[in-house]
Amino acid sequence: MVVAGKIFKLSQPLSTVDVAAKLNGYHIEEDYEEGDYKFGLVSEVTALTPKPDLLTGVYSSDYVIHVFHRGTSAPLPRTVEAMFSFAHLGDTTFLAVVERKRTANLVANKLSSILFGKAGVIVNARITPQTLKAFHDKNPEETKITFFDDVDIPNVDKLSLYGPDLNNTSLFEDYMKHGNLWYVVGRSKETGYVVGITRDASVTIFNLADKSKYLEYLAKEIYSMILESSK
Repeated sequence: MVVAGKIFKLSQPLSTVDVAAKLNGYHIEEDYEEGDYKFGLVSEVTALTPKPDLLTGVYSSDYVIHVFHRGTSAPLPRTVEAMFSFAHLGDTTFLAVVERKRTANLVANKLSSILFGKAGVIVNARITPQTLKAFHDKNPEETKITFFDDVDIPNVDKLSLYGPDLNNTSLFEDYMKHGNLWYVVGRSKETGYVVGITRDASVTIFNLADKSKYLEYLAKEIYSMILESSK
């Protein structure tokens, strides 16, 4: 019961209505041949569901891996499939991709190319160390893991704390003086979800399996953290 994803934002304005118009019907098929093997590899956007200032859908793309069998290497097609959501809040349009970081980055770049003709218009969202600290401060006794980077101690790159009594130690405040919060795992006071959040807006919920509820949680708590970080 774990759902992971990553949040991005559009660096150029585009409404969810315009996003839907550009993504609707997107389907590309390419032929792949290798020896006696022939595949049709498909990339497409499906299940588009528009709501006011919100658009959800699924991006899928085929790729080829090679498997070893009886002394030979044979190509085998596989499909990556990722649920996504565009949400417009104030002057910002967010993209959430419900997949682990590496795949989410690839999907974000692909959607950027479809919408704007190039990668790099959909960019990483950011959460400041101060905003992560505020998340911790809402329910400090339920913070279980913290990572710190940008540490000013010579020959120490990162610091970490684990454990149910993390907040009752002086080490947390000491580490805050020497580095910046990079990753926090704690229980959301509003929802009860056990959530891991990084400064690059990768978000994992450890006690949830429903991807739609995951996106609802991002809209309820995480998007506002990103907007606060940009002030």
